Amino acid sequence: MTPSLSAPEIEAASLIASGRRVVEIEAQALSALQARLDASFAEACRYLLACKGRIICTGMGKSGHIATKIAATLASTGTPAFFVHPGEASHGDLGMITDADVVLALSNSGETDEILTIVPALKRQGNVLVAMTGRGESRLAKLADVHLDVSVPEEACPLGLAPTSSTTAALVMGDALAVALLEARGFTSEDFARSHPAGSLGRRLLLRIIDIMHSGDQVPRVDATATVSEALVEMSRKRLGMTAVVDAENCLLGVFTDGDLRRALDDHHVDLRNTPVEQLMARAPRTIGAEQLAVEAAHLIEAHKINGLIVVDDQQRVVGALNIHDLLRARVV
Repeated sequence: MTPSLSAPEIEAASLIASGRRVVEIEAQALSALQARLDASFAEACRYLLACKGRIICTGMGKSGHIATKIAATLASTGTPAFFVHPGEASHGDLGMITDADVVLALSNSGETDEILTIVPALKRQGNVLVAMTGRGESRLAKLADVHLDVSVPEEACPLGLAPTSSTTAALVMGDALAVALLEARGFTSEDFARSHPAGSLGRRLLLRIIDIMHSGDQVPRVDATATVSEALVEMSRKRLGMTAVVDAENCLLGVFTDGDLRRALDDHHVDLRNTPVEQLMARAPRTIGAEQLAVEAAHLIEAHKINGLIVVDDQQRVVGALNIHDLLRARVV
């Protein structure tokens, strides 16, 4: 065995050259793949679109890892899918596959025993089989209803053994299927967010003002005859740094904030006990609707350099309130 070099003895240029060679080989593989997206690809998409059940992705070894990722991508982009291990399928997990499902099987050789073993059972059940292989003459390719050719000129592994270019090609073919289906279904960013409610995109596209606002007795509000002192008591109790000023019908007349108080104290000798709050309130405050997105509140607060918003309905009646801290807690900002 040839003695291996220690890490410091390996020249940086050599390592970089190896990496670049891999990228070049895999880029060439993908370039060749693009030309093979033909009628078979469109037929596979039609089968997947027509599927009344789930897309069952399966594969062994590295192909299994790629199949798992493809299933996850399909599921998050509007095509329900999950991974079934072909070895486990022969020992009971075939029960996870119904006759309404379409099976997407990955095997670079097209001769993977574990997959070929379950194909007869799938055929008897009436499942459509879409195969993704690197050999069109393989048994799996011939047994499939549709064959997707993901062959590559060469693996990036210098030994030609480790799946590299071939797994990249299969992964990209899976992405091509997922995106083609996404576009055919008219899948939107809002649809994507519904399957990612805990992610930042989900929060931005799904969380609405009504989900995070203070409502009912939690909303700070006083009538127009209240004094500044009474408004301050209400602000202290509700702890939002502001209070709505409303008429007898609960319609918004204005907003009085901590900032309004500071400005009044700086500019005038204000009698807190006797000055009506309507003399100091902002008469055209920024407001927002309960069904608007929380991210819209964040944009308003940032654009106008304010700390909170009153929530109103179509008749300008006060229905809620929120401030920057509510948006922070909801992780909208």
